[in-house]
Amino acid sequence: MDYFINCGFIDLNTTFNCGQCFRWKRKSEGIYTGVSGNRFAETRQEQSGITLLNINQSDIPYWENYFCACEDYSTIIERFSEDSTLKAAYTFAPGLRILRQEPFETLISFIMSQRNNIKRITGIIREMCREFGRNLPGTENYTFPDIDDFLSIGERDLMSVGTGYRARYILDAVKKVKSGEINLDEIQKMEYNRAKSELLKIIGVGEKIADCVLLFGFHKTEAFPKDVWIKRVLAEYYPDGLPNCVKGYEGIAQQFLFHYIRTKNQQIIKEK
Repeated sequence: MDYFINCGFIDLNTTFNCGQCFRWKRKSEGIYTGVSGNRFAETRQEQSGITLLNINQSDIPYWENYFCACEDYSTIIERFSEDSTLKAAYTFAPGLRILRQEPFETLISFIMSQRNNIKRITGIIREMCREFGRNLPGTENYTFPDIDDFLSIGERDLMSVGTGYRARYILDAVKKVKSGEINLDEIQKMEYNRAKSELLKIIGVGEKIADCVLLFGFHKTEAFPKDVWIKRVLAEYYPDGLPNCVKGYEGIAQQFLFHYIRTKNQQIIKEK
């Protein structure tokens, strides 16, 4: 069956290519296929939302949650309009939406993001899933390896799919989650600062990665990842700190600003 998700302010191309997720690919104009939570979906862009194509009815609640169908972006954007820079950023990409991704996959994916670019991260994850995940019947897609899958994988095996020095960090995360030292279910319930301190216990997880995981994997929208692009934005536009209109939604503001500045810079380079 096909199922329409009514959620305005979403553009699949922008949302899937802004650096928050790595498992979606364009099939044709307006249609994308992807995997999350061991589920496959084919999505089609609509004017006021998206359609899940040939979807199992039992999977609909998962994807409604994944796409944050209940998030009131109109109110958030109205607040952001109080700031001229943020207004320019969301006007540039009004359909950008923060996804609610599976926490363990998000943790491992962003550990791999260290000193990496989106294209390369996507390729590494694709090879990792193909090598260590399981094929989803009827598709050419694979599940993301689960904790037990990783426990049977050696550091050299991980390095063979391109993780490099990050393999050690990935395995440390897996061991800490498996042992319960890092409890992802409990992190979901924690307030932001305590949740962040838990993730920082993992070798190789610093402030930026912890904030990415909290924002994209746990939907803690006050998390504000700072990479080189955002640091430039802060220095140029917000030397005295972020405006009050973003309070509680700093992470959503960050993603608008990140995508806006990075994309504009790439366009300038192409024009030269």
